[in-house]
Amino acid sequence: MKKRILLATAGVAVLALGLVTASYASRSSSHKPAATFKVGLVTDIGGLNDRSFNHLAYVGLLRAEKKLKIQGRVLTSSSSADYIPNLSTLAQQGYNLVIAVGFLMEDQTKQMAAKFPNTKFVGIDMNVGDFSNPPITKNFEGIIFAENQVGYEVGYLAGLEAKRLKKNTISSVGGIALPAVIHYIAGYQAGAKAAFPSVKTLNGYSQDFNAQDKCKSIALDQISQGSVAVFQVAGGCGLGALDAAKEKNVWGIGVDADQSYVNNKVLTSAQKKVDVGVYTTIARAMKGRFFAGGNIFFNAANGGVGLGTVNKAVPKAEVAATLAIAKKIASGQIKVPTQCTPNPNC
Repeated sequence: MKKRILLATAGVAVLALGLVTASYASRSSSHKPAATFKVGLVTDIGGLNDRSFNHLAYVGLLRAEKKLKIQGRVLTSSSSADYIPNLSTLAQQGYNLVIAVGFLMEDQTKQMAAKFPNTKFVGIDMNVGDFSNPPITKNFEGIIFAENQVGYEVGYLAGLEAKRLKKNTISSVGGIALPAVIHYIAGYQAGAKAAFPSVKTLNGYSQDFNAQDKCKSIALDQISQGSVAVFQVAGGCGLGALDAAKEKNVWGIGVDADQSYVNNKVLTSAQKKVDVGVYTTIARAMKGRFFAGGNIFFNAANGGVGLGTVNKAVPKAEVAATLAIAKKIASGQIKVPTQCTPNPNC
């Protein structure tokens, strides 16, 4: 396991749109006119149709094309073998900013950042604090999120629902045990237990972010063990878990995007605003505010993570209680763990 999120500590600035606060020391880069500013996006293997993580990154790029008038390009990765060719293609073609979507391509992004020192690379879910031997400080910026915080929020609501329904089990279906996935699940389990101390938590990994049948199978097994709320933390694969929840008439919980539209049994979603992260990073870079060697951190306090739409069938008192918890998290009154206990990998 990589070490936990480390925040940059060199100062504080308010980011574009007033949505994000980052600890950083501003390092200037040459200003580029909008008409010539080129941004490339390399997707993870989930692809643009995962309806969550990669899709949101693309939405952020599209917003930048429309509002900032940048020139954007997307290269999709069908497998890990595509990471280096895609990243190097954009660097060789003179893109000002190359955004790598996802922790799975961290090593390849580090390699390409070292190989192309005049290209600025951004890694979503890549913590600069984890980069070593040697560290990449001159042309890399990390975007990280407090998934644990919003995981706690959806877990708290799931715990309240389990208690109301007089059931004692909730569950989660992860894709691969990456840091961001573990953070979500750690928060989910902690939040559920805060709402309902005797609740039992189940977790399983599909080892996949695409194959919906794998996540559906795990979710069905969890539901057979009594789970009344299944949190999907597996991108496109997790849509299968939401399908299983609807099929068995229990709650499903979405991830990254607001997935309330998927079906009428989505309790809520743990939103991770990757689109805001991508757009804000591009806007900053265009103004010469590329944070070389540091992270931009999105959390509950600055609106980078938060609850999605809550199902109308949920009692208003539970919604109010969950929103009150969310405020306490944002204010720092509640400290949320980033690892599960007793098993750090959940």
